[in-house]
Amino acid sequence: MQVTARAPSSTANLGPGFDVFGLALDAFFDEITLTKTRAGITIITEDNIPLSPSKNTAGLVVAYMKKRFKVKSGVQIKIRKGVPAGYGMGSSAASAAATAVAFDRLFRLYLDGNTLVECAGVGERASAGSIHYDNVSASVLGGFVIVRTKPLDVIRITPPADLRLCVAVPKLKVPPKKTEVSRSVIPKQVNLSDSVKNLSNAAAIVAGFLKKDSTMIGTSIQDVIVEPARQHLIPGFSAVKKNALRAGALGVTISGAGPSVIAFATKKSDLAKIATSMKNGFATAKTDCDVIVCKPSSGARITK
Repeated sequence: MQVTARAPSSTANLGPGFDVFGLALDAFFDEITLTKTRAGITIITEDNIPLSPSKNTAGLVVAYMKKRFKVKSGVQIKIRKGVPAGYGMGSSAASAAATAVAFDRLFRLYLDGNTLVECAGVGERASAGSIHYDNVSASVLGGFVIVRTKPLDVIRITPPADLRLCVAVPKLKVPPKKTEVSRSVIPKQVNLSDSVKNLSNAAAIVAGFLKKDSTMIGTSIQDVIVEPARQHLIPGFSAVKKNALRAGALGVTISGAGPSVIAFATKKSDLAKIATSMKNGFATAKTDCDVIVCKPSSGARITK
C-alpha cells in the first residue's frame, strides 16, 4: 500500500556534454513516499512547492505513469526535499526519479532503466518547461550517464573510485523558471571550430570514465560554447573558477544550468583548500556560498 524511494542530486553537462552527460552526486537527496488511495492524485509536503499535480514534478510523473500503465488506483504523494531547488543540482530530477522508482515498485511494473528514465523525464516539464534526460538519468541509474534520444537509450558507466567534487552553491535568489532562462541564452548557432573543441573534450571525458582516470576526466572539463554564454548569470564565476584551478582542481564548470559551480578533483587533492578558494571567489562578488565536498552516487532506491 505504501512505498518510499530516495534519489540523489546530480550535475549535468560536465562542461562540453550539454544535454548528454549527467553524474549522480551524494551531496543531497530527495525522498518520495507513494501511498495507494481510492482515486485521484494528492500531494503532501512541508516544502514550498506547487501542490497541483499538473504543476508539480512528482505529480506529473504519477499522472503520466497512471495513464500509460492503466493504473486505476489513486495515489498520495508525500515529498521531502533535500536537493536545493533552482541551483543546478538536479532538484526536480531527484523528485522525478524517486517518484518513478517508487511507482514502479508500488504497482509491481518491473520496468527497465530506460523506461524509468523516460517516465521520470516527464517531470522536468514542471521546472524546465521541456523534457530532458541528463539529470533524471543520473538520478535514476546513478553513476555517469550518456543520454541518446530518438529512441531514448541511456548508457551508464561506473565512475572512478577516487573521483571527488566540490560544489559551491551560492546564496542567490534564483528567478522562477530559472532553467528556462538559462537555456534561453545559449547560442542557436556555433562555430565549427568550437564544436570540434567541445566534441574532443566530451570524448576524452567518456574515455576517462571508461579508463577510471579521474585526471583525464577533470582536465577535459572544458566548454567553449555553453559556459561562456551562461557565466554572466553567475556573479563571481570567473573568480571562483580561477581560484579553484589555482588551488588544485582538475577542472571547473557550471553545474547544470547553474548558479552552482562544480570543481573536479580526486580524493588525494586538497579538497578543503579547493572549497575555501571557491568560497573566496564568490566573496569577490559579495556573494556567500555553501561548498559541499561529495563523490559520485548510486541511483534511486527503495528505502521502505
